[in-house]
Amino acid sequence: MPQAFPNSDTPTSSDPFFTYEVVKTGKGDIGLRRCGQGAHTVVLLHGISSGADSWRECARLLQNDMQVVAWDAPGYGHSTSLAQAQPQAVDYARQLQCLLNELGVEHCLVVGHSLGALMASGLAKQHDPRVKQFLLISPALGYGGTDKSDQVRAGRFAALAEKGVQGIAQALPNRLLSAFASEAHRHAVTANAMKLNEGGYKQAVELLCGDDIYRYADDFPQNTLVYCGDADIVTPPEQSAEFAKRMGFRFDLISRAGHASYIEQPQQIADLIHQAMSNVRGVA
Repeated sequence: MPQAFPNSDTPTSSDPFFTYEVVKTGKGDIGLRRCGQGAHTVVLLHGISSGADSWRECARLLQNDMQVVAWDAPGYGHSTSLAQAQPQAVDYARQLQCLLNELGVEHCLVVGHSLGALMASGLAKQHDPRVKQFLLISPALGYGGTDKSDQVRAGRFAALAEKGVQGIAQALPNRLLSAFASEAHRHAVTANAMKLNEGGYKQAVELLCGDDIYRYADDFPQNTLVYCGDADIVTPPEQSAEFAKRMGFRFDLISRAGHASYIEQPQQIADLIHQAMSNVRGVA
């Protein structure tokens, strides 16, 4: 059973919404935040420099219509790191399946942002019947099998060694957000990145550099949706559009948003999730 986890990642008593929990599984602990109710669930997967709490404003807009679950990926927050030093997407997916089992999720829509989209590809590989649709936002394609893999890995590790988690966190808003972002958005990006665990971050870098989303091309269902911020400089719109075209998926832009579009434009993302969930309810 999930347990409340009293720590610095728990909201203050003045804001009890989206509280932090830890689920114990046979493969370790999984931290999460959740809210809402109902038979249908949206599962939110964060990217490499973030965590469960980054989905807070989206969750607030979704809670009256569905159950919302945002996990801390293995090695993030209070989630146990993976056993593999160089994990693949399926390794993260198996942990996610353990979480779905423990929560008793029967039908769900899975939303993956950036590296969370690559993690979602591992779940697609599992062909889990509980997953009715995937929604991928600014998907990280991965560098596995490319000549950039070693360069990206070395660059990420060098930045971590030189700047530390705090230095990386402070630089992120300029990279992840558009010129339209508010100070509150910038603070949210930094605050979430400040919670990074070095070990979990390094494992995620190995996933980014060692896996390739196209390996799972035949595993994603054809109703998968792809979106990207129109001002995204991390995974530019052209890249996401090309990915969607190659995969045969529908693609559209999130207006006035950079890479972290769900932080800048939570209403737009919530509307897309609501629309996708209406389709999920029709096929569940």
